[in-house]
Amino acid sequence: MKGILKIYHPEETLKYDIKSTYCKAVYSNQEHLLEVEIITDDGLDHVDDDSLQYHFPQLSLEVYDFPIEDAEIDGKTLHINDSDEETFTGVNLFCDEDALIYDNELLFDKNEEGVLQVIWKGNIDDFYTGSDNPIPFRLKCEFKQDEIVVDED
Repeated sequence: MKGILKIYHPEETLKYDIKSTYCKAVYSNQEHLLEVEIITDDGLDHVDDDSLQYHFPQLSLEVYDFPIEDAEIDGKTLHINDSDEETFTGVNLFCDEDALIYDNELLFDKNEEGVLQVIWKGNIDDFYTGSDNPIPFRLKCEFKQDEIVVDED
């Protein structure tokens, strides 16, 4: 497992396993830009049928084109707040619903194996019940490269 996303809804804590991760600092037009994409697993084996999560089995959180000082992000904490003029974050719910994320804090460091990981905290629109109050989330995952095994028959 690459990590876990927890959304702390007032009715229940929703837990998503992380299926895939992507993180890269891109050098473009003489500045470094951060790109992060984290996609949850769509498995529902651990979810009760009456859970709010059952209606939203998968989602993706993204950071794109966020300016950073240099390509090295290990040991850095980034605060990302979108504005009407600039948007650096996105949420894909894989359905017709929309949501925004706010007050994003991303803490990058390396785990004991030397693999880059992130703890991402913030708030997300309540797309589960449609409440006007954003709900907190916390995500922890690693950016370990997948090992592809090719069977030679």
